[in-house]
Amino acid sequence: MEFDLNRLTNGFVEQAEEILGENLVGVYLHGSAVMGCFNPQKSDIDLIIVVEHPLTDAEKRKFLDMVVEYNARGPAKGIEMSIVLRAVCKPFVYPTPYELHFSAGHLEWYQDDPEDYIRRMNGTDKDLAAHFTILIKRGSCLSGAPIEAVFAEVPSGDYRDSIWFDVEGAAEEITEYPMYLTLNLARVLAYQEAGLVLSKKEGGEWALEHLPSEYHPLVRNALREYTENAEIDYDEALAKRYAEYMIKQLTQ
Repeated sequence: MEFDLNRLTNGFVEQAEEILGENLVGVYLHGSAVMGCFNPQKSDIDLIIVVEHPLTDAEKRKFLDMVVEYNARGPAKGIEMSIVLRAVCKPFVYPTPYELHFSAGHLEWYQDDPEDYIRRMNGTDKDLAAHFTILIKRGSCLSGAPIEAVFAEVPSGDYRDSIWFDVEGAAEEITEYPMYLTLNLARVLAYQEAGLVLSKKEGGEWALEHLPSEYHPLVRNALREYTENAEIDYDEALAKRYAEYMIKQLTQ
């Protein structure tokens, strides 16, 4: 059966409203699902849930049990979500504190020891600056208060630090994550050079217009894997040269 994004998000929102009640400020969608490049085989569903007051451990447990249920119904990479307090959204706080986080990579930990997960899964997350930026510019309010009423603009320095944090190890890591880092490096450079907030797909397309032709085969392959689920045999030497070139451009 074909994956139905709207059906899943609508069900998620209904459950979130029931569990959180009047404490819920809103549920917001960001990432590939709002940037025109959602691929059920390569994308996750990115959600930010904003609340007025901290949750009890019992509320967190009930909410996470619901998230796990919907994660099992979701795309290959599942659901990634963070719960944050309204107070850290406007004015924006960086690094941004969060009340609770979940991604498919944490599923086993939660299932094995939910009490430990709930106790430890809080703190600050630099990635939230990037998530909020995309949300403000291109996101969707699925429930609750409008985006502009809840979120303040993220300062460019905080956004730049957030996206740099995601790629700073690319020279050592690109052969392990070639598609992800090839496209992410491109969209980070597009922001630094032109102030553009792009999806991975758009970052790759920007790279084909602005980067030396030497790197075009790598970028095209990354785009093919991302958009067409193609099996790619990457040129590791080219990928390393690309990562070194891009890091140099980003740090000069």
